[in-house]
Amino acid sequence: MSAQDKMDYQLRAATREANWIRWTLLSIALTFFTLFLLLPLVTVFVEALRKGWGTYLTALQEPDALAAVRLTLIAAAISVPLNLVFGVTAAWAITKFKFRGKQLLITLIDLPFSVSPVIAGLIFVLLFGAQGWFGAWLSEHDVRILFAVPGIVLATVFVTFPFIARELIPLMEAQGFEEEEAATVLGAHGWQTFWRVTLPNIKWGLLYGVILCNARAMGEFGAVSVVSGHIRGMTNTLPLQVEILYNEYNFAAAFAVASLLAMLALVTLALKTFVESRVARTLSLAPEPDPS
Repeated sequence: MSAQDKMDYQLRAATREANWIRWTLLSIALTFFTLFLLLPLVTVFVEALRKGWGTYLTALQEPDALAAVRLTLIAAAISVPLNLVFGVTAAWAITKFKFRGKQLLITLIDLPFSVSPVIAGLIFVLLFGAQGWFGAWLSEHDVRILFAVPGIVLATVFVTFPFIARELIPLMEAQGFEEEEAATVLGAHGWQTFWRVTLPNIKWGLLYGVILCNARAMGEFGAVSVVSGHIRGMTNTLPLQVEILYNEYNFAAAFAVASLLAMLALVTLALKTFVESRVARTLSLAPEPDPS
């Protein structure tokens, strides 16, 4: 019996419960899924199309809605590559080198997970606001951070900071560094080692982190709300545009714009599932280690 067969047998033995327990657990899980995930998602699309396709398309073609879509894409297009560079660099440094402050760096990477997005936005107000630390200097040089695209990008970068790094660190730790050492012995320099050895090994984990980072960037509300100023057609992202339309009792338009975010979430889920299937397939095709 192979090692995989033994693991499958042990798993079946560990989960050999009575049928009523299985059905009870399954029913609870499906109930929560329906009430808290599926039903709200369906409601968004139903409300968005309640007044027909004409109203739906008109709401999406409004100048403010198009500006919100454009700004959301800009913020994601800038923040995701920045976090990609940081995530790969931080994961490489943490897993391949020993240095003082490594644990502190890991802790700081996790900081956005523990800090409220609203607090993150207030931090940027403290730094770049008119009465902030750098406010006077920015005003003198006519540089705008808050209530402009730079502030929105900074807030988005902060809240999406950990996603790629946190996806890569455990993956690169599990892989070790024997292959990189072998490449170095064979004469490869740093960039060749990364491009030909490290990157192929982490490509699916990297793509998974980028997908999650992008989804978080497009859906961010709290930090962006603080630094944006809610200027219609200029500093409103899609989540902020939904809030404004809903507060104005323009429910059809609010749900129409919200449906865009829901579709982005579904696309993200599809990409996530695809990446997970490729990772599982890669692992299943990997040769088992020789016991001898």
